[in-house]
Amino acid sequence: MSTETSRIRVTDLSGVLRVEFVDKDILDEAAIRQISTELLKRVEAAPSPRMLISFRGVEHLSSAALGTLITINSLTKKRGGQLRLSDIKPSIMEVFTITKLNKLFQIFETSEKALEGFGGK
Repeated sequence: MSTETSRIRVTDLSGVLRVEFVDKDILDEAAIRQISTELLKRVEAAPSPRMLISFRGVEHLSSAALGTLITINSLTKKRGGQLRLSDIKPSIMEVFTITKLNKLFQIFETSEKALEGFGGK
């Protein structure tokens, strides 16, 4: 029996998995590994995964966490799905911009805006 507590909350919104982080600081290597494992299981379980990752409440993000997001994005696309990000604080968005990851990911101001276009696209 696993004693690990999930680091993410997942809600299924009509076929779109909305993911929120439990922690406000995503810096710890063990926590990032756990998040990665949980997200990968979700992506691999869906034939064409549609996932929205909300950063609401996240204050700090490590470069290892960014690496995990890149991996999840790549796998999602390979499986014919979509990954969208939302609710990113300006200080974290700056990191996405500097690293040009804002061009790799579909980033939306709010979860609601991100969910709008998932329909049939």
